[in-house]
Amino acid sequence: MKSVSKTNIDVCPLVSRGKVRDIYALDDAHLLIVTTDRMSAFDVIMQEPIPFKGVILNQITLFWMDKFSNIVPNHLVEHDVRSFPSKLAPWQDELEGRSVIVKKASPLPVECIVRGYITGSGWKDYQTSGAVCGHVLPKGLKESAKLTPPLFTPSTKAELGTHDQNISRAEAAKLLGEEDAAFVERTSLALYEAGRDHASGHGIIVADTKFEFGRIDGKLHLIDEVLTPDSSRFWPMDSYAEGHGQPSFDKQYLRDWLSAQPWNKQPPAPTLPPEVIAETAKKYREAYSILTGKELKLPE
Repeated sequence: MKSVSKTNIDVCPLVSRGKVRDIYALDDAHLLIVTTDRMSAFDVIMQEPIPFKGVILNQITLFWMDKFSNIVPNHLVEHDVRSFPSKLAPWQDELEGRSVIVKKASPLPVECIVRGYITGSGWKDYQTSGAVCGHVLPKGLKESAKLTPPLFTPSTKAELGTHDQNISRAEAAKLLGEEDAAFVERTSLALYEAGRDHASGHGIIVADTKFEFGRIDGKLHLIDEVLTPDSSRFWPMDSYAEGHGQPSFDKQYLRDWLSAQPWNKQPPAPTLPPEVIAETAKKYREAYSILTGKELKLPE
């Protein structure tokens, strides 16, 4: 196992190279997804990777997909590199721990965001309009306040380097059709609540998160990453207090550091100091250990 910021697997066609994941066509029905150590923030890819971040993200997703298999089917086929097709054997060291073989899906054109607490862009919208993605909220809420019930707040999927746009539930229905919109709303809320309940038993608040769904053989499946530090805000329960931002086990630490730099949030990103890289990596490892109750054996 080694740190990987970019892959070049020349026995398979490259389908896409996103902010974090390299995706290859394994055959007509299956994809190879490799979660690299690339780090993005504000839709900009950092110049430096966070060592073994991709392994942590992949392992957290595997943990949740297994836990949630009774709620919704997912696209996973295989995650043990020793069981991958023999043509991938030359890349086993860089694929170990960070790659999966999945069924090819047709992704829906929305990201399914669930907010259990008011923070981030939702807090900014609330301060301006008193609402979040069409949900009118009570007056006088403080930053980081708990939202009861949690809100389903979809967004569009932006191209690499551009920003997602928050949309209303009605706008999501126009894009997806009412049946699919109802399914992803219902399922996203069920997944969030199950994840929230598990995490709270381990001292973590899941403030918000996003899910993605795709159609396989006519049926919607859970795809991509699930409740990771890249796609969620994780707060320590023992220090939570509304009225301000919270410490976190996710990329918020890095966002905060970047926001304090003289940077216009356009490429290139500022150079990350070694201590920022190390602290970010530490937070990701802590998230995995606390959520799963296990320790990942990673090279130093």
